[in-house]
Amino acid sequence: MRIILVTGLGGAGRTTVAAATALAEARAGRRVLLVSEDADPLPGEGGLKVLRPAPAADFRREFLALQARSSTALDLLGALPFEDAELTELPGSRQFALLRSLRDAAEGGHDLAVVDLPPLAEALAVLALPEQLRRYLRRLLPPERQAARALRPMLAQLAGVPMPAQWLYETTARWEAELAAVQAVVESPTTSVRLVLEPGPAAVRALRTARLGLALQGLSLDAVVANRLLPADSEDPWLAGLTTQQHRHLAELRSAGDVLDELPHLGRDPRGPEDLALLAPARPAARPEPVPEWTVEDRREADGVLVWHIGLPGAVKEELSLVRRGDELLLTVGSFRRNVPLPAALRRCTVTGAGLVEGDLRVRFTPDPGLWPRTS
Repeated sequence: MRIILVTGLGGAGRTTVAAATALAEARAGRRVLLVSEDADPLPGEGGLKVLRPAPAADFRREFLALQARSSTALDLLGALPFEDAELTELPGSRQFALLRSLRDAAEGGHDLAVVDLPPLAEALAVLALPEQLRRYLRRLLPPERQAARALRPMLAQLAGVPMPAQWLYETTARWEAELAAVQAVVESPTTSVRLVLEPGPAAVRALRTARLGLALQGLSLDAVVANRLLPADSEDPWLAGLTTQQHRHLAELRSAGDVLDELPHLGRDPRGPEDLALLAPARPAARPEPVPEWTVEDRREADGVLVWHIGLPGAVKEELSLVRRGDELLLTVGSFRRNVPLPAALRRCTVTGAGLVEGDLRVRFTPDPGLWPRTS
């Protein structure tokens, strides 16, 4: 199953492009699911279905379920339980509802799912969220600590109160399983991102930000959609001036080397399926190009080091920093940060240098004689 995640700058028309893509693929005979909060109602075109995330209802359901599982501990604290009618969603509920919808979309048995993501900066943060939260859960509540649960009845008797550790670990395990499922969808080789931009001063910067943020997460950018292009043959001097400016920025996007789909400005807001048909990207929903793997080069015989190659297109040295912490590499690139687990071989090494060459970050590791396996 293919999944296309559609994002872009706010106001660039990403929801319209997502809906147009889904409609075109359904009319081509595919079973398509469109995931969007904001898309206008679409006709039942063959296999087209629409899934609308419901953040408020999703938050209430999850909160009440957690409250029910935690009732023993809450009773000990004298807490007054909440009722469904008095709950209002908290910040972050929308992102979690979207992630659950993404997981559900992957399990729906469709040929293609088109997911209308939030604007670019928020979308990149949402896509990184499952991995980040799983890391926090493992650090705060290590699964191996559950081995001590045989002692809990004795501890409860000594303390004189029930121990809530079991329900806490059970809740954590459930969250871990759900986050792992979402992360698997995001990192799947059949998942890619489609970036929608309206050519202008911010478009090239947004493209660089998208390529860098996605590369750091190991995600593929399958196409860039240049939306709302003005006609090049207008006789109106005012419109011709705007067109000249827009096409100058369009040329910059073309020179960036990414696959570019160019969509016209209709002169109005799209009003239905027939307008959406005019805005379907020309690029079909084929399998995305594979993301370049982060590879370890063994140069021990020549230089005595191993080199970890990390692809970061568009990165610049001034915005890059590396910190080794235990078995992780804390990698910061501009406004993005990721804790990357080290490959097994590199955990027995020390970092001895790094360099950036045309988007290829090369981190050098020297084997630690006290940890590296000896050869006879």
